[in-house]
Amino acid sequence: MLLDRFVSRVEFASYEDFRQNFRILVAPSFNFAYDVVDEIARLTPDKLAMVWCDDKGGAARFTFAQMKEASDRTAKLFRAQGIRKGDPVMLILKRRYEFWFSILALHKLGAVAIPATHLLTAKDLVYRNNAADIKMIVAVADPQVLERVDASQAKSPSLCRKVVVGGSRPGWIDFDAACRTAGDGAFVRPTGDEAVRNEDISLLYFTSGTTGYPKMVRHDFTYPLGHILTARYWQAVRDDGLHLTVSDSGWAKFAWGKIYGQWIAGTAVMVYDYDKFVPRDLLDVIATRGVTTFCAPPTIYRYLIKEDFSSCDLSRLKWAVSAGEPMNPEVYSQFLRKTGLEIREGYGQTECTVAVGTYPWIEPRPGSMGLPSPGYDVDLHDETGRSCEVGEEGEIVVLTKERVPVGMFGGYYRDPELTQRAWHDGVYHTGDTAWRDEDGYYWFVGRKDDLIKSSGYRIGPFEVESALLEHPAVLECAVTGVPDALRGQVVKATVVLTAKATASDALVAELQEHVKQVTAPYKYPRIIEFVSELPKTISGKIRRVEIRERDRVE
Repeated sequence: MLLDRFVSRVEFASYEDFRQNFRILVAPSFNFAYDVVDEIARLTPDKLAMVWCDDKGGAARFTFAQMKEASDRTAKLFRAQGIRKGDPVMLILKRRYEFWFSILALHKLGAVAIPATHLLTAKDLVYRNNAADIKMIVAVADPQVLERVDASQAKSPSLCRKVVVGGSRPGWIDFDAACRTAGDGAFVRPTGDEAVRNEDISLLYFTSGTTGYPKMVRHDFTYPLGHILTARYWQAVRDDGLHLTVSDSGWAKFAWGKIYGQWIAGTAVMVYDYDKFVPRDLLDVIATRGVTTFCAPPTIYRYLIKEDFSSCDLSRLKWAVSAGEPMNPEVYSQFLRKTGLEIREGYGQTECTVAVGTYPWIEPRPGSMGLPSPGYDVDLHDETGRSCEVGEEGEIVVLTKERVPVGMFGGYYRDPELTQRAWHDGVYHTGDTAWRDEDGYYWFVGRKDDLIKSSGYRIGPFEVESALLEHPAVLECAVTGVPDALRGQVVKATVVLTAKATASDALVAELQEHVKQVTAPYKYPRIIEFVSELPKTISGKIRRVEIRERDRVE
């Protein structure tokens, strides 16, 4: 097992043992592509790395030896196009397996990988190209994506190379053809000035806030080691297992669940490439492909529990986790009834790895994120910087005076002022709020910007959403604050109904009364809007900010 090269111990007897004695061992000049993927290929070349399928009937399997060979060829292609250490390259590849070939190749070169979603507009691309001085874009052969990249090029002086995967287009390099002619043999690990140092930039993630342009989160070459915590201990992956995390390659959740920690721990990754999310199809993939561990945002679980599980053989599925937003207790309970599996929650950000998690040695508490991860000094602070008492809401912070967790970001690229605002005096401010119970479990409240202040009360959207989701007519919902002259803000619920429910004034009154009975009466939604779907990111997270912006315009 390769894992024991990178940790002080692999097995632990309790959470306390884990918290006190787990250490990640950071080797000098660590490079995930060479020191993990190529090393596994050397030791066990036939070990399974990936099972891939799509919603059109395509399927493929890759061993680590095949991953090494494909990434070597891709590295030669990129080098032939002038890509060198430190060069920024954007990858817009959805869930195509060529994404893995490409990111490993960029790691081998010491270049900077910038994963991106295929939903970016030409304007979005221009901003990103110029903010990071992107030199090359590698994109899937989707006409809309290619057209938008082409439209952005005139206003992107640094962009000089374009590579298309799975097709051809004038002005673009054909990835498949170029790889075939790249030549056999290993791509030799660079030395001297071209060699990677741990502190070099490996990844840039553009992450959007509620205001301003997207931030560029900077990670160095040790970042993959931080996800040992994520994969081996929170997701509980095992050697020779098959792990499925639901995420597009353009989001940081990809790094959490589809490559780094999973391969270090020896599990293969399951990749399901789809254009439209169909819950039944995802459930069938989990069953027929023999997925052993599973991670998805709560939104995905909310759809899955509506399906009939009786015809699915889920006997090989042993572990389920969730992150991205809080898990509603009703969803937790229904999934447990259908599968016998507890959904274990966790918390982290694009800026870090799993900072709080429901680890194997602790009892899950539905709705709680769990307990702090080893290596992370997590606390809750009020607006004065005071540590909060039990039951008191505060901002989640990571204390870094004594130690900086492995996998923590290196700041916001080219924005020292923003970095200083978020991370100063040895404290990283997450911008998220939570409270802590008497046993140390953390309970998410919301983004500081999501908190609703109504008639002097502070209301977290999650509590109201959880109450609404217990009603049989509600499929999913998002709770936001709407400006009000009298109360400052009032609570609004944007609701998607189940197939059998019908929107009406009577149902509005029924849902309002339901919330009053389930939670504190002052939290009930004074406004309820019924919609066919909620605005979401491609990874399934509800975009409350979009609802707020729409309400302000209206």
